[in-house]
This record gives sequence, structure tokens and C-alpha cells, in this order.
Amino acid sequence: MTSGRDAAVLGVAVASALAVGAAAPPALSPAAGYALGVTVFAALLWLTGAVPLSLTALAIPVLLVAFGVAPTFGDAVTGFADPVIFLLLAGFVLAEALRIHGVDRRVAYHVLLRVGTSPRRLVLALMVATALLSMIVSNTATTAMMVPIAVGLVGEVTEVVSADADADADAEAGAETPATARDEAPSNFQLAALLGVAYAASLGGVGTIVGTPPNAIVVGQLRELLDYHVSFADWLLVGLPMVVVTLPVAWVLLTVVVYPPRVGDVSDARERARQSLAAAGGLDSRARRTVGIFALTAVLWLFGGLGFLVRPVLPPPVYTTLFGGDAVSIFGTTGHQGLLYYVVVGLVAVVALVVTDAAEWDEVLDIDWATLVLLGGGISLADALVDTGATEWLASVTLGALGPVPLPLLVLAVVTLVVVVGELASNTAMAAILAPLLVGIGPAYAETLGTSAPTAAAVLAIVGAVAASYGVALPVATPPNAIAYGAGYMDREDMLRAGLPLDAVVILLATATLTLLVRFVWPVIL
Repeated sequence: MTSGRDAAVLGVAVASALAVGAAAPPALSPAAGYALGVTVFAALLWLTGAVPLSLTALAIPVLLVAFGVAPTFGDAVTGFADPVIFLLLAGFVLAEALRIHGVDRRVAYHVLLRVGTSPRRLVLALMVATALLSMIVSNTATTAMMVPIAVGLVGEVTEVVSADADADADAEAGAETPATARDEAPSNFQLAALLGVAYAASLGGVGTIVGTPPNAIVVGQLRELLDYHVSFADWLLVGLPMVVVTLPVAWVLLTVVVYPPRVGDVSDARERARQSLAAAGGLDSRARRTVGIFALTAVLWLFGGLGFLVRPVLPPPVYTTLFGGDAVSIFGTTGHQGLLYYVVVGLVAVVALVVTDAAEWDEVLDIDWATLVLLGGGISLADALVDTGATEWLASVTLGALGPVPLPLLVLAVVTLVVVVGELASNTAMAAILAPLLVGIGPAYAETLGTSAPTAAAVLAIVGAVAASYGVALPVATPPNAIAYGAGYMDREDMLRAGLPLDAVVILLATATLTLLVRFVWPVIL
């Protein structure tokens, strides 16, 4: 999009915000009307990308104050102090520390050396390693770690194995190669490996709260809008089945249907990886300290989610203070934000990295700040919508349009909407826009879902968050897609060729799996 068109989109967004606010129906207060106007403003810019996503997020509190939605600027920026922000900050810093010391590469090489000589199994190893890492650290950070590894390994393979047949086949299929990236069309093996990393990061990120920003956004908004707390373990029981179901499907689609590798054997490439590990030697003391801090942090995060196991032996105030709940804490307050446990663990880990000289401040702070800003703006917008009653009004309007539907159709509608729209927008932005709406309409489907009103709202919001990671056909759809595309080994058509059928398959597969989880599993754990 040209700068002139960007300016035009910005002008339309501002005009739309003013128009929506001025034309608010009588059932809404002026503040609610302008909260909706700011939502339209953010949605237009987030969907079009005319303005950087983080810049739009920074504009949200300014507009909330200017339109009289928030009484003070301090009230408008509360979302930027949400615990979710600090949790992801800690995850980003830990991932950056691993990257600095090359630990990520060593882990991937060790995995790859144990998968045999089949190129399909090599792609599978890349995807499994990526998915596992993505469940612990951000999928964006994971992709940034794994794509260079994939590029290097694929490069080694193509040096020792003739890929002329692949190149000719892709060229005949119309694949175009950016001249700045390479001189030949990519092989099927290259495409399967790079797309496999991108898809695995998105699919694996569904598994945990910290795996991808939409998960954290929904958890934060459920807490802000409903005072509904989802623990690390709760989400793991929700997200892990989705990872187990979708990851093999993506691998089969890539390596069997769309881009079957025509490379027969990768033994020589694996030998080069072994040589690289030997040349690198053992980890130095700083790297070992980083690994230790990371491992301990991961264990403590997982333990926080399993806190219910020690509930019978802990006094209620102690349990509430450590793991959250509705009882009185040791500080005398009623209830406690369980997510604070994960934040404290993460921030202590960040401090430990510096105190133990495992990393320098200027090194670990080289992280994705833009995503954190985007999260803060989205949470601030969600707070404004609920505080002004705009969410309740949106829910009633949406319910009138949807009407009563059976559970499978309800899940299908939510998944399809999020996936299709998410192809044109950041999945993070999608979660920020749709989560308040899904929370709002959820109680009306409590009977359909067979659960209480708050749980119904949580279920729909979580379904939307899961689906936000499944739009994978375009580079703009997810950060992992953008990173893989930016490696320069594929064009948009290459991504569409695999992404569109994966979208269709995942929509159906996710609908079936989520319907079963909603009906039989989630009522027990949520």
C-alpha cells in the first residue's frame, strides 16, 4: 500500500470513529458510542495494516481520552500495566537469552540428529521441535529461532543432494523466486521445511497461555471482563489436544500432498550438523546458567498450573496468595490474581539472568516490544468497551443476528469467522477485537453449551483464541508466517498453495475437536 493510500485509510478510520460515536443509538451512552468508534478505528487500521499495529495501539488511549470515554489518561492506559504484558515480556527475554547463547540451535540439532535420514522425518523433527518450543515461549520468538536453523539445514541438504527435479517442477508450476533471495526456484523440501516451521509455531502456540499472544489476550480479558481465571494447567488441557490433532495433519499436507520432498536421503546433511555440534564444543558457563534459569522457570510455570495438586495441604489464604482464587489472601485482600504467580516467576528469571551474568541488559531487552504495545492497547480498548456498556450492546446485536444454533454450528461459525478474517489481519489484533464480543455473547449460549453463563463466555472466547492461530494462508496472517516468508525462499503463491487447503482442513478438524472438548472435557476443568 502506498503512503497516499495509507493516509487515506487513516483518514477514513478517524472519520469512521467520529461517525460511529456521533450516530450511537439511544440505548448507548455517548461514551459507549465513542468506545465503539475507537474500536472501528482500531479495527480498520489493524485489518489494513495502513499504520503499524503498535502505533495504532498507542493511539487508542489518546482517542479514549479525547472522545471522553476515559476520564483521565491514567485510566485509558491501564491495559499497558496488565500482568499479561509482563508475563509475555519475561517469555520474550528468556527466548532472547537462549538465542544469544545459541542454545536454541543446539537443541534443534540434537533433535534432528536422531530422526533418521528421511527428508519427511527431518521436516517432522523441525515441526515437533518448533511446536514444543512454541508452547513454552512465544511462537514469534520460536519462529525467529527456528527459521535460521531450517534455512541452514535445508541449505546443507541442497548442497549435497541434487534438487534439479524439484526446481524444475516448481518452476513449471509457476513458482516465482525473488531475485534478491536466491537464483533458483525453491525445492519442495525447502518449502515444506520453512512452512512446516511457521505452521508448527502457530499450531504449537495454541498449547499454552504463553505460546501465542491471542491466548494471553483472552486470558487477560476473561479476567478483566468476568473476573474469570484460567490457569496454566487449565489452558494446557484445552490447547494440548488441539496441538496433538492439528500438527500431524499439517505435516501430512505439506510433505505428502502439496510439497512432497523429492530428496531421497539427508545423511550427509545430518553429518554436517554433527560436525557443527562437535566444532561448537560444550556450552560455556554463561550459556549453562541461562539453560538452568530457563529450565527452572519452565518447571515453576508448569507447577503454577498444577497448584491444585497441593491445595488440600495448604491453608486457603496461602493457596489463594500463591495460585489465585476467591478466598482471602495472606495480605487480607479477598481473592488474588493467579496470573501474578507466573509474572513474578518470569520477572525473577529475568533479573536472575542479569545478576548471574548469564546475559546483559542490553542483550536481553532486544525483544518484540511492538507486540507488547499491541497487547496493551487491545486490553485498554477491551476495558473501555465493558466499562461503558458497549460490550453488552454488541452482544445483544450479535445474538439477534446469530439466533439459536446447535453446538457444532456455533463452534463452526466462530472458528470460520476468526480464521477467514484472520487471514487479513494480525491474529493478535483479531483476538483483541473479537474476544470482548465473544465474552459478551457467551452467556446467551449457556444452555447450548450445557454450562453456566461465565463458563459459556470463557468457552467461546477460548474457541476464538484457538482459531486465531489457524489462519495460515497469507504472510500477514500470523507473525510466524511473516518470518518464514521473510527468509526469501518463497513467494505468496507458494504459501497460498499450502495455506488455503490447510485452512479448510483445520476449520473442519478444529470444529469437530473443539465441539467434543466443549461437550465432554471443558465443563470439568473450566
